[in-house]
Amino acid sequence: MDKKKLRDQPFEEMGYAKLDHHRAMRRGFPEAIFCSGKTRGQVLEIADRILKAQGSAILTKVNEKLASALKKRFKGKVEHVPMAGLVFLGKTTERLTGKVAVVTAGTSDIPIAEEAASICERFGVKVERIYDVGVAGVHRVIPSLPIINNSDVVIVVAGMEGALPSVIAGLTDRPVVAVPTSIGYGANFKGIAALLGMLCSCSPGIAIVNIDNGFGAGVFALSIIRLSRSKN
Repeated sequence: MDKKKLRDQPFEEMGYAKLDHHRAMRRGFPEAIFCSGKTRGQVLEIADRILKAQGSAILTKVNEKLASALKKRFKGKVEHVPMAGLVFLGKTTERLTGKVAVVTAGTSDIPIAEEAASICERFGVKVERIYDVGVAGVHRVIPSLPIINNSDVVIVVAGMEGALPSVIAGLTDRPVVAVPTSIGYGANFKGIAALLGMLCSCSPGIAIVNIDNGFGAGVFALSIIRLSRSKN
């Protein structure tokens, strides 16, 4: 354990933000910067402080303009994943061994799925992607069941009515993390219908994260893998 980290205050006061530098010690994963709603200047300054204090930083919901500004500010330290809206700064030292299946109901759900998949891959976990196998043609998921059943965790991403996680949880003994997305026609209510459908699932073994929260699903899957490995 780094004694200097213990001497430092557990958070850094910035006026508009309080940076939680000890979160990784408590939770095993560093604080992520949620960029939506923040100014470009706020994001750049927060990222700079976290990078200096922790050696790496994760930024979520990053658009192209902000990604360009980050590349200019942190030359050579930026890994941008455009489809996932993610930016990784610096190097992540921890590497986990495990396998996660990331499944989407539709092609439009892929950006949220990629957010979850990229977080898992960042920490060394192998990701198997199974895309566009929603309940409108549920027979499409059957050929992928061996992959699903050979995974440590299954992340299922769905919009519309959000039915796919229930179907998959009824076909596997793997823990399922369900991610509702804001994809869908009017009565989907920007993901609320999918969220409520997942919460009402009759299939046991499902954990549900918030709408469009691929990052949260990825971290939850990594937590399961880390805990299972620590007990072996």
